[in-house]
Amino acid sequence: MQSDLKCVMIIDEKLPLGVIANTAAILGITFGKYFPETVGANVTDKSGGVHLGIIEFPVPILKGSPELIREVRQKLSTKGFEDVAAVDFSETAQGCKTYDEFTEKIAETEEENLLYLGIGLFGGKKNINKLTGNLPLLR
Repeated sequence: MQSDLKCVMIIDEKLPLGVIANTAAILGITFGKYFPETVGANVTDKSGGVHLGIIEFPVPILKGSPELIREVRQKLSTKGFEDVAAVDFSETAQGCKTYDEFTEKIAETEEENLLYLGIGLFGGKKNINKLTGNLPLLR
């Protein structure tokens, strides 16, 4: 993996632990689909057990709020951030039981009415740092 790339997640720190974990999982699975080259090869332990490959670099999870997540998402549409891919996860998505239900609800929802639970960012380290450099880790 190139050292000039970075991936982070910003998740609403006030969410219940289970929703934080679910949000991180959803964001990570989506990035795995769109950036499969970030996942390393399977590995074998000393006993001969095979373990599926995992992402080849750290993914810090940072503290945020729905308002901060919206601000970051809006900055992505400004000049200079074209190299940053983003995946967001909203309360609308989290509340749906099926993908069909999600696509119907999101089509009826104005962006300004979405309550963001988290956002994942992947791209040039310099731009990711500009967007998130002052945010603390979610612990």
